[in-house]
Amino acid sequence: MNSILTIPNLLTFMRMALIPVFASLLYYGYSTFALVVFVIAGVSDGIDGFLARKFNQESELGTIIDPIADKLLMTTAFVILTMPNVLPAVRHLPVPFWVTAAVIGRDVLIITVAGAINIMTGFRGFKPSWLGKLSTLVQVIAVGMILLAAVTGYGFYLPTTYFIVVLLAFASGFHYVFHVARLMRETESLAE
Repeated sequence: MNSILTIPNLLTFMRMALIPVFASLLYYGYSTFALVVFVIAGVSDGIDGFLARKFNQESELGTIIDPIADKLLMTTAFVILTMPNVLPAVRHLPVPFWVTAAVIGRDVLIITVAGAINIMTGFRGFKPSWLGKLSTLVQVIAVGMILLAAVTGYGFYLPTTYFIVVLLAFASGFHYVFHVARLMRETESLAE
């Protein structure tokens, strides 16, 4: 029970609870409040990882729910930010569908590969790659920048932001396949 009720896990649960709040604020046109909630969720993600390492509160549950919370927040954000008539009329908004498709497609690829490998081999030692972590960080920053454009009315930087998000989504998705293959080889060599 103690490994469940850790401060890092509670922060992750809070972040998950903020997702419908964030989505509702965004959908009903409260972009400024949505930005504040998103920043709180993003900061809590950094804090929970730091606390888990600093106070040795890393848990198996935390390694499962933390990336799930990230994926849920990012998927929710990109889907709503792609919907027409949700954001104020600002140049380069809403987010183009191809950006959201790349973000979600990357996650579908990773989950499919991990699920298939787990079913076929029983391997469970999946860990995020550095490129995957970078892609997620860039997505978080991008959503913040998109919301900032919606609040301020200045979105001149959005095409570049979209390009970087998509580039990293593709690169990290393909890189993950090779990353998992390496993890499996390392696990096999340790077992011998």
